Amino acid sequence: MTTPRERLEAIGNQIPPLIALIVLWMLLWGEFSWLNLLVAFVVGLVVTVAFYLVPVQLSGRVHPLHTVVFFVRLILDIVRASIDVSWLAVKPRLIASNAILAIRLHTRSDLILTWTAVATSIVPGSIVVDIDRESSILYLHVLNMHSAAHIESFRRQVLDTERRIVRAFGSREDVERMRGVIPANRLDARRADQNKQG
Repeated sequence: MTTPRERLEAIGNQIPPLIALIVLWMLLWGEFSWLNLLVAFVVGLVVTVAFYLVPVQLSGRVHPLHTVVFFVRLILDIVRASIDVSWLAVKPRLIASNAILAIRLHTRSDLILTWTAVATSIVPGSIVVDIDRESSILYLHVLNMHSAAHIESFRRQVLDTERRIVRAFGSREDVERMRGVIPANRLDARRADQNKQG
């Protein structure tokens, strides 16, 4: 049985989608009128009640510097991957070697999971084909995977994207969970040091 506070929180979580639907309705009609606003409110209310969404907990935290780092890196990744995929399209004697990879994320946040899936999918060369929300696993179809090293490199790229999103928008709990995750460039440096010593 839910408490009054939990019911109030559930209603509060439906307000942002309701507002978004009202704004979308108004934009689709292209003009403001009180009748449009009333119809938008009724339609939005029906949609949010009939198609109840699982509440997404927002962290309420945005780190400006890490947000800029995330978006700059995302743009660079898109440009680099676009060049790579373009080269694959014109490369003579292409040997196709694609893979479906399961990548377990560190976060338990639905919002971070979704943002990571979207950020990974908009980079050419990979697309999310399924998500296991309970286990925080992304299943991706990835182009040009020829070896275990390629697979590991791609896995680290996805985890790095998750880490940058958490640092920019994640809750304190998400940030703490990510503290033990080593970025790919530092991980490569550690492995190189271990190989030299071994």
